[in-house]
Amino acid sequence: MIVELASEASVEGASVLLTPELGLCGYPPRDLLLREGFVDRCEHELETIASSVPQGMLVLVGHPESGPERGGRCYNTLSACRDGQVVARARKQLLPGYDVFDEDRYFQAGDEPAWVEHEGHRIGLLVCEDLWQADDVREQTNYEVDPVASLVELGCDVLVAISASPFVAGKHERQCQALGRLARRHRVTIVTLNRAGAEDDLVFDGAAIVANPDGTIECCRDPFGDQIHAFHELGKPYSASNAEMPPDQQRFLALVESVRGYVSKTGNQRVLIGLSGGIDSAVTAAIAAAAIGGENVIGVMMPSRHSSDHSLADSRELADRLGLAACLEVPIESIHHSVVESVRQAGGALGPLEDGSLADQNIQARARGIILMALSNAHGGLVLSTGNKSEMAAGYATLYGDMCGALAVLGDVLKMDVYGLANWMNTNAASCGFSSAPIPESSITKPPSAELRPDQVDQDSLPPYDMLDEIVRRWIEEEQSAIRLVEETGFDSEVVNRMLRMIDLAQFKRDQAAIIPKVSRRAFGRGRPWPVIARPGAAPAWRSATSAS
Repeated sequence: MIVELASEASVEGASVLLTPELGLCGYPPRDLLLREGFVDRCEHELETIASSVPQGMLVLVGHPESGPERGGRCYNTLSACRDGQVVARARKQLLPGYDVFDEDRYFQAGDEPAWVEHEGHRIGLLVCEDLWQADDVREQTNYEVDPVASLVELGCDVLVAISASPFVAGKHERQCQALGRLARRHRVTIVTLNRAGAEDDLVFDGAAIVANPDGTIECCRDPFGDQIHAFHELGKPYSASNAEMPPDQQRFLALVESVRGYVSKTGNQRVLIGLSGGIDSAVTAAIAAAAIGGENVIGVMMPSRHSSDHSLADSRELADRLGLAACLEVPIESIHHSVVESVRQAGGALGPLEDGSLADQNIQARARGIILMALSNAHGGLVLSTGNKSEMAAGYATLYGDMCGALAVLGDVLKMDVYGLANWMNTNAASCGFSSAPIPESSITKPPSAELRPDQVDQDSLPPYDMLDEIVRRWIEEEQSAIRLVEETGFDSEVVNRMLRMIDLAQFKRDQAAIIPKVSRRAFGRGRPWPVIARPGAAPAWRSATSAS
């Protein structure tokens, strides 16, 4: 692939081709790097590429490179290939260990800057964090070296950085600002390329950016764009503008990329989604339809005796709007009744199983999980779970029930942001690939309800979602203390205390959840390795700040 791309780029008049960080094997390879022969195979492929690229062209390839100790940690390397050989190697110097990164588990740090002379320019070579130094994610780091400054001191007038920088809403704008500042400060041209596509829980926007010495920015490929434009005449000013994407559009594009990548890379062609008529399942189905086509999405309605008529009507309307392959109706009442009777007979001595109790409600949710997984096993297709981040945080989800699935599409999207996504998709239907507004208005406007007991609404068990979202954002994404949360929001301390306890107690559920695509600064999953056995909430939360020890 890289050789073919190099040939195409050469025909277009380009003399340099960039590939993403670890582009030869994909990012993140994780423990594949520990498997015998894996890194050796990558190095062999690099030699093949170096011997095959067009004469005179500089091809920059990201790959793992064996370290000095056989079987030890390898290097995360950017190799410059030209005229049949590798002419320079830049080994990543800064190895992030925050958020989803665990790079010192696999890599050892390089200790020397690397550059290559090409067509009258001294080009400094950087790998991801060597350039960003966490400035784009606002993490606190304590790096002892500055690879950018080192290359500038060595006379580099162009810096090239390859990245596999996971998507976070708003991150692209911060990267453009950081690049502009760096280029202006050092009076150099900076060229960056990020990986595109999705890998498990990570999404990559594929952006290609050039920062000119005066700080102006040119995007050769917009985030999630379809084409990469050749960049010519390094060092000459550009007057490109970068209109910021609305956060809802960013989340939409990232989640579409996540679903498309997960489905295709696992060898599947279609998905199944439980349709409740509510906002979460509607938005999940719309994202899936945008990613792989409505004809590859199967909706499954699973009504109980508590389901409202509008739930079924809204689900059918959604299926029509999205052009779903099918909208099946599989009632759960017989399953529910059978399980309830079996549990009552088996556990009679332990006490009654009451109608409408939490156990009774969870039986209904788990009946739906059984149906979805049975359809998946029998007819193929991945199950997408539909819970949002607010519900996942509070534990307002049933393990082995509505949490069933391969991918929790909205698991990093707060409830109010789900509404934002729905309204944005309806307003921008054509740009999303829909012929008309995809989400039924009733799904947006009606009070959210699990419909597991009579007249139930979410707010029976949870505070208003705008309040819950703010608690989740501050407690999870910002890691604020309980004291600060209460003082800055003015929320009732008893409500906050109850929610923090619920959030921490639900960790055992999240540890068993489907993969959650990361679209925020701090998502549930491997970027937040939280202990299951931990004291919930914050014990001294409600002492005043002045009296806290």
